[in-house]
Amino acid sequence: MKANGLYLILDLHAAPGGQGSDLAISDRDPSKPSLWDSAENRRKTVALWRRLAERYADEPAMGAYDLINEPNWDFEKPGGGHGCEETTNAPLRSLMMEITAAIRKVDPRHMIIIEGNCWGNNYRGVTPLWDDNTAISFHKYWNATDRASIADILRLRDETNAPVWLGESGENSNTWFAETIALVEGEGIGWAFWPLKKIGFNQPLEIAPNPGWSRLVAYLTGKGPRPSAQEAEETLMRLATHDIRFENNVEHRDVIDAMLRQPHSDAAVPFTEHRVGPMSATIRAADYDLGGSGVAWKDVYESDTDGPGERVPWWNTGRTWRNDGVDVAVVEGEPVVAEFETGEWLRYTVTAEAAGNRALTVVGAGGRVSVSLNGGAATALDLPMGEWGEAATAALPFQEGTNILVLTAKDCGGCQVKEMRVEP
Repeated sequence: MKANGLYLILDLHAAPGGQGSDLAISDRDPSKPSLWDSAENRRKTVALWRRLAERYADEPAMGAYDLINEPNWDFEKPGGGHGCEETTNAPLRSLMMEITAAIRKVDPRHMIIIEGNCWGNNYRGVTPLWDDNTAISFHKYWNATDRASIADILRLRDETNAPVWLGESGENSNTWFAETIALVEGEGIGWAFWPLKKIGFNQPLEIAPNPGWSRLVAYLTGKGPRPSAQEAEETLMRLATHDIRFENNVEHRDVIDAMLRQPHSDAAVPFTEHRVGPMSATIRAADYDLGGSGVAWKDVYESDTDGPGERVPWWNTGRTWRNDGVDVAVVEGEPVVAEFETGEWLRYTVTAEAAGNRALTVVGAGGRVSVSLNGGAATALDLPMGEWGEAATAALPFQEGTNILVLTAKDCGGCQVKEMRVEP
């Protein structure tokens, strides 16, 4: 990391005994004392941080120490077990002050990052701050993307005169990513997303696990036979040493674009190159342009409302291939646009090597669609109502260079579109 000019922030995700009642986050065994139930566990936590600070005190690539990840615990006031209703948070404040004191004995230099109760969001009673070199972290998932959604953290910044940081966020749609990042950057707040790599579709890199992983998960969830100890070990070691490596991951360009470009641009850009020349060309329907809703695509179920005033953009129905509202499914190993509903549309940037009329064929099923080129009149096409079939158009007048092709669902209760073929 240092060789590439990156800073590291150490974040204690699983404190001794576990810091929360959300077991998956704290890796807690409920049959044993938690961090908050055991003075010995708290002593170990303080000692661990002092040892870490001793090691990294003079390391210039160390960015900060994030003391306890997402504490979520009811100390006094019942709140569903996650500390969201606590008003004093005295044990949390006391432990973080003790950790800070231990760190400062060996490292007066590096920044301290603190997180409130309720998964890093309830700071009642945690302030005032006890160290001048402190940043306040908050986490944001599955909620509104307007300024009101971060009003509490903005108020806390004003009250403490301390920097705030969106220390963890993710697991949502591209629309939500772009809106959330634009929101916090507009307030001068930096951000980090969790995780970079995931066995799943909605982060920058997707880990494609080896076949043994699905069998191991099936056993652990009571849906399959128990693998041998040797098979389980081989599965996990291959996951840890091979599957997780960058060169073996699936890159989700649409997620990266939503995080880095779309918060600052309303333009659509190509997802991949679509070039037509002297040979016929195939444009895969799921390879529509990169961009936000109403810019590169339009889906009738792109968002929903979860509570008064909370807009929560949805993922695609299939939760595969792309992370937009567009519904994508995998058929015979290839992504196709599925559940293409009346009024929805997709935009494609197509480069023509020469001007001229070209016939375009849509391969799909289920109803009527239309195609238009460069803002010209739309041509309606009837797709077969059963299996995949073809519907040829009249010739479309491609101009040399960049062309904008728009595919629209005209009368579809759930059309499927596999691809469009452009003839020379």
